[in-house]
Amino acid sequence: MAAINLHSVSVEFPVYNVNARSLKKEFLRLATGGTVREDENHRVIISALNDISLTISHGDRIGLVGHNGSGKSSFLRLLASIYEPTRGKIDIQGHISPMLDLMPGIEMELTGYENIFIRGTLLGLTRTEINKQTQEIADLTGLGDFLTMPTRTYSSGMLVRLAFAISSQIKPDILLIDEIFGTGDASFIQTAKERMINLLDQSSIVVMATHSDGLIKEFCNKTLLLEGGSVKYFGDTETALALYHGEEVLTETAS
Repeated sequence: MAAINLHSVSVEFPVYNVNARSLKKEFLRLATGGTVREDENHRVIISALNDISLTISHGDRIGLVGHNGSGKSSFLRLLASIYEPTRGKIDIQGHISPMLDLMPGIEMELTGYENIFIRGTLLGLTRTEINKQTQEIADLTGLGDFLTMPTRTYSSGMLVRLAFAISSQIKPDILLIDEIFGTGDASFIQTAKERMINLLDQSSIVVMATHSDGLIKEFCNKTLLLEGGSVKYFGDTETALALYHGEEVLTETAS
């Protein structure tokens, strides 16, 4: 069974040729998340995640919330092995499928059908699997004859349709999602949501970052609230959302 265990995990980045006392310090904090400090060698150090310990088990659907710069993207990139821990240990059992950025692998000079093959290959699908799923992907996009045209002719909404339809063919153990429901027209959002429900049902573990309280309440059994790269609360979703919105609640110690 899939599982994620983090033991006192921190992620830090040194930034060179930046004055820690300058306005760039605040810019970096807001853009990257976590906190910013200056070490003994006068290097700027971004502490993106700080001393995180938690366990996510089979069946968990985790909502990930926090204000801009809280460390949500850094946390997802850590789970996706894009970032390595600076300190601590992370143990992941199961295959990770990140849906953090839908666009990598989309070549603007190629047709929609050609991009289905390229993006599908990057996602780990075999040629046989792609061939079997091409019609399903085409139907999900709703792009019709536009799939025979170069994607540079597509609108941004059409590109999202294509990229999502391809990415949603994965069969994950652990699914990581970062703000993908808020793009596209209303009819496609509903179609995408139905497809995502299928993916959620197939996944052993889901970690989903979104600004939509409704989605978190609908899909998640636990919620992780990050603040300045640290865990402020991990547990009951209603409690986490109340804390996130600054409401007074009685809570147990975050775990």
